[in-house]
Amino acid sequence: MPRPWIVVLLFLFIVSTSQLEWAQLLGNEIEPISKGSSEKEDWKSRAKEAVKEKIILSQEKNIQELNELVQNLQEQLLQCKSAKFVVNDTVAIELAEQRNQLDQESVSSD
Repeated sequence: MPRPWIVVLLFLFIVSTSQLEWAQLLGNEIEPISKGSSEKEDWKSRAKEAVKEKIILSQEKNIQELNELVQNLQEQLLQCKSAKFVVNDTVAIELAEQRNQLDQESVSSD
């Protein structure tokens, strides 16, 4: 499986799991309180803010992990490109040597 597809699948997995986390956080954080309506509203707004902060922190962590994966893939790509150049140079040198041998053989046979 090509590496870009792996990154895309990983990203989709992270997004879907983070949405499940949000639903759990919202379900756990927001519970009814038997107090006055203004106190309920204050509590709900504080709970929502806490959930938003947790979501933001979770997303920042996910973004950082994705950035590390992208950086790792870029480094691997550079290594592959440099390996390709080494192989191409080696093949070019071998072809040049074979050509020189053929040229020498044709000169000596003339």
